[in-house]
Amino acid sequence: MIYTVTLNPSIDYVVNMDQLVEGTVNRISTENFYAGGKGINVSQILNQHNIDNKALGFVSGFTGEFIKQSLEEKGIQTDFISLSSGYSRINMKVKTKTDETEINGAGPTISQEAIDSLYRQLDELKSGDTLVLAGSIPSSLPDDFYEQIMKYIEKKQIKVIVDATKNLLLNVLKYHPFLIKPNHHEIAEMFDVTISSLEDLLHYGERLKEMGAKNVLISMGGEGAVLLTESGEVYRSNVPKGTVKNSVGAGDSMVAGFIAGYQKTGRYDEALRLGAASGSATAFSSDVATREYIDQLVSEIHVNQL
Repeated sequence: MIYTVTLNPSIDYVVNMDQLVEGTVNRISTENFYAGGKGINVSQILNQHNIDNKALGFVSGFTGEFIKQSLEEKGIQTDFISLSSGYSRINMKVKTKTDETEINGAGPTISQEAIDSLYRQLDELKSGDTLVLAGSIPSSLPDDFYEQIMKYIEKKQIKVIVDATKNLLLNVLKYHPFLIKPNHHEIAEMFDVTISSLEDLLHYGERLKEMGAKNVLISMGGEGAVLLTESGEVYRSNVPKGTVKNSVGAGDSMVAGFIAGYQKTGRYDEALRLGAASGSATAFSSDVATREYIDQLVSEIHVNQL
């Protein structure tokens, strides 16, 4: 079974307008509400690939109920922990003809009781399961929370996938995650360097493996993605043709596509192929991608071994 963890889910309220003018009344042309959060995005794309999974995390208030119901209406299993106070956050994304502005909520305070409930859920994981830890850690939790989780389940034979930034990612490497997925900008930030070539990127990808990661998947925006595997292969994928409409969730979709591809074939090149198609399909869509669109793009993805 695959479990995703989203510590601070959201409702993504996406609005479009001609222009945003401060200090006056602005009127929108279109609006949409989506259940958001990196782990939730992974669950949604896994669901598109008909891969059983369960979404874990913390929700609260009427906004939390919306998030839960949105996933369940799509047939996604959930086991969210309901908090006794506060509201799951609303992230507002304002899109105009020239700019995109985001206003992100803070989210509720997570109590020790709720944390204990999450650990009881982790006790149910079995050998062979996969756990996806994705996104930032809310301020009410310790900065090393991902480390604590990985230490807690260290003796179980569980594949852990981590999609997080900078120190959140670097600090879990000692627990040997099955997969990490930084992008090229995040790698430059992690090592405080300028990445000027593919060779530079591969060098620091190898450094991440030396620090403990088994597989390193690096997204490079319009330049495709590279995968450094635990068995020493290096693969690169291209990017299909399309117009970027939504960068939010593209990386999460790549992670989900990778998981689905690896589970179906056991091959890293095919995992990268489906990951690249899934990420691109979401980037070219208004919401997370549909299976039909992902299947359409798979034929345009070429994976080469370097």
